[in-house]
Amino acid sequence: MIGRWFGSVSQRVPSLLYRVSLMMNPQVVFVLGGPGAGKGTQCCKIVESYNYTHLSAGDLLREERAREGSEFGQLIANYIKEGKIVPVNITINLLKKAMLETMEKDEKKFRFLIDGFPRNEDNLQGWNTVMDGKADVKFVLFFDCGNEVCINRCLERGKSSGRSDDNRESLEKRIQTYLQSTRPIIELYEKLGKVRTIDASRSVDEVFADVKAVLDKEG
Repeated sequence: MIGRWFGSVSQRVPSLLYRVSLMMNPQVVFVLGGPGAGKGTQCCKIVESYNYTHLSAGDLLREERAREGSEFGQLIANYIKEGKIVPVNITINLLKKAMLETMEKDEKKFRFLIDGFPRNEDNLQGWNTVMDGKADVKFVLFFDCGNEVCINRCLERGKSSGRSDDNRESLEKRIQTYLQSTRPIIELYEKLGKVRTIDASRSVDEVFADVKAVLDKEG
């Protein structure tokens, strides 16, 4: 079913796929950290100062969930409510489609911050299978923040975000999912020397100063 859905997307944009294939591969920075670590906030600041496009896996999934007629809307909603990780094929194909469309509109837009992905080993294996040779992962930008700080930030955000998962019960599930599933991915990239760790427990400006130092060094 998922394969059919992506196949229909590909059929609608064959010329897009062909033209993008002539360009350079997307340059990707994975942005990881617990819920409430400030990933989205920092990505917005990066986009303001550097030529990156911010793609949030969570936002893309929420948009697909809300899209009228979506074949996977209810499935996505159920996973998000339970704090579980959505099936990898859905997430990767949404990310791939967003990158292709961005590069089609502007060939200079080939640098991407992928926020909240990969979140587990299945995500990583799926990425390596689908995107092998089609995207270059430069490094992981890891926002390291204590669990309680993350939860309190999300609860505060929940007062105005309208997000159904910004409540303590969902947040505690999401924290456990993050610790069990995402931290091992970060540790794997650390062994490869591809993690840039930022202390995310501080103020937005203090955190961004460290982010700038990393990006300026990486080029």
